[in-house]
Amino acid sequence: MAGDTARVSLVCCDLVGIVIDNSVVERAFAESIAAQGIVAGTQSYTRAMVMFDRARGLPPVDVMHDVFDGDAARSGVASMSFDQSFRAAAERFGVITPDSFSTALRKLADAEVKVCLLTSLSRGATGPLADRLHREGLGDLVLCGDEAPRRFPWPDLVLTAILRLGAGDVREVAVIGTTESCMESGRRAGAGLVVGLADGPRQASALQKAGATHVLNHLAELHALVAPVA
Repeated sequence: MAGDTARVSLVCCDLVGIVIDNSVVERAFAESIAAQGIVAGTQSYTRAMVMFDRARGLPPVDVMHDVFDGDAARSGVASMSFDQSFRAAAERFGVITPDSFSTALRKLADAEVKVCLLTSLSRGATGPLADRLHREGLGDLVLCGDEAPRRFPWPDLVLTAILRLGAGDVREVAVIGTTESCMESGRRAGAGLVVGLADGPRQASALQKAGATHVLNHLAELHALVAPVA
């Protein structure tokens, strides 16, 4: 294993579930469908929130398409509303970079491992957050969902990161995330390491089934896996 992990030159880290709390995404989703008449207390609302929960990590635009039964006009308006609601929720409740996240990424930088921060959310939703993370120097690149041809669970975000940051071999790439769609993306891209972060055995099992090669309990374990001491 050490021989494999020593070759990692690029880490692609999904922001949702690590920096972006799922509760903020859920709040923005609920507000955006409410603007289209799907409000709390109705069967339509319950159905939509169940669909959202089952699709964690997938692009909101894709979930909206299913919620509105393929109605492009309504799902498009709801998606734009989501972007606005997410920005407002992030400002109201704050999206704080965990110390464990900052420490893990700085250790990777010290080991000369490049880092791309990924999200299936659009630049319209996460622009201020992406700009802040870039200013804080926590990644060499921040990629949002609409900056690649397709979003999770497709491999395009990971492959775009490889092209922009110049990894020599896809097997030198490690993909890190908390959702099944992120694991599927890393697997489809051919990443050498697909690493899930889980808060319990049920989530760990789901991430492994989705393609995780490793499951960690804490970000502090990441450096030893990706950049082990020779």
